[in-house]
Amino acid sequence: MSIQVDVAILGGGPGGYTAAIRAAQMGKSVAIVEMDKVGGTCLHRGCIPSKALLRSAEVYRTLLNSSEYGIDVSTDFSSFQFNNVQLKKDEKVEQLFKGLQGLMKRHGIQVIKGKGRVVGPSIFSPRSGTIAVELADGEMESVVSQNLIIATGSTPRNLPGLEADGITILNSDQALTMDKLPESMLIVGGGVIGVEWASLLNDFGVQVTIVELGSRLLPGEDTEISLEMTKLLDKRGIRIITGVQLDISSYKVIDNNFSITATTADGNVLLEGNQILVSVGRKANCHDIGLENTDVRIKNDVIVVNDYGQTSEPHIYAIGDCIGGVQLAHAAAHEGLTAIDHIAGRQVNLVAAHLIPRCIYSSPEVASYGYTEAAAVAAGYEIKKARVPFAAFGKAIVSGHPTGFVKVIADKSSDDILGVHIIGEHATELISEAALSGWLNAAPWEVGAMVHPHPTLSEAIGEAMLAVDGRAISF
Repeated sequence: MSIQVDVAILGGGPGGYTAAIRAAQMGKSVAIVEMDKVGGTCLHRGCIPSKALLRSAEVYRTLLNSSEYGIDVSTDFSSFQFNNVQLKKDEKVEQLFKGLQGLMKRHGIQVIKGKGRVVGPSIFSPRSGTIAVELADGEMESVVSQNLIIATGSTPRNLPGLEADGITILNSDQALTMDKLPESMLIVGGGVIGVEWASLLNDFGVQVTIVELGSRLLPGEDTEISLEMTKLLDKRGIRIITGVQLDISSYKVIDNNFSITATTADGNVLLEGNQILVSVGRKANCHDIGLENTDVRIKNDVIVVNDYGQTSEPHIYAIGDCIGGVQLAHAAAHEGLTAIDHIAGRQVNLVAAHLIPRCIYSSPEVASYGYTEAAAVAAGYEIKKARVPFAAFGKAIVSGHPTGFVKVIADKSSDDILGVHIIGEHATELISEAALSGWLNAAPWEVGAMVHPHPTLSEAIGEAMLAVDGRAISF
């Protein structure tokens, strides 16, 4: 017997389980097929465990620098038990996992653990889209649905010649399960993942070097954000080399230490250390899931969809990392909601990719919304802009984190907010006000006119909005 449902979802990450909950709320029967655990990469191998480690790193850094707050901590914090940090991380993940399992039960969502593959027309269904599930005991199960949502996520991308072995060369999944810290780490890739890992490892006392093929760190962010991050990481003792081409053929491992030669504009550089963390992006999980049994198109190694997540087979949708685009958990969740609303014939609120807030949880944090300055100019806008430093505000001073700034970009002719970019303490919490302002089509002066409480970091948002028109008070 097959399992018959209205909506089947292949993959139980943020996109998959969000879509499942929305469908269940509409009274539809739902099944999720997940080969590991509901929560996906985000909960078990990505967002949550990495942020738990970053929080531990932040606490450790605060203890080491407690004298800045007038507190003399006599205990020697020069060493700590990293395994305890890992245990606390795992406890937080398990707590959230149990909560998510409870949500599935509350909404009556079937969770089927096993490896799923999409199959073509069969005795169960006259059209493709049935999921054949190989269960843990080797038995097979079939899940037949009116609509199928593919939410299979992504995995860390390998660098040819420097494939992760879990010993000397790690990917971000493997780094999360380290049982001890190395003395030194070479991070290949200066994007979001690379910068976050550089920040937390540096806080734990690891000697960190970042090498980046491009001309600057965080190439997807505003140039001013990138330059500020580079300056602040360098001040912390993190070595940063950009415009690098690694000579993979020179890679050697001797006595548990590696060496590799890098070519830069200034000549060759020999890089040596204990371990390498490869963080060169993620690849979509769209192969080996049975799509060859359907008419679903794959292009540039991602599943091709329309604005609603619909593939070339109208009853099959795809969301999240497997379709490329904005590879963020909250983007996948929104795409899941969009797909279900479209299936149900409801009005769909589409969000352009650049209007999805982006967050980096390093120290300092980075958050952004909308266009970068370069992108706004390239799109044809005549812009006005302002940049206000956190050092102008009391809360930043007393918190001990006065570095960073808020940058606002607006359209001169319409006064629309085009982009907001923040680097500094709690940037990832502050960005939502900026995103809401853009969503509601507010002008900078309207956001600035709102009374922001004092003393708070949010004052910097209001002042930056006023500064666009030369009306800032504190700066």
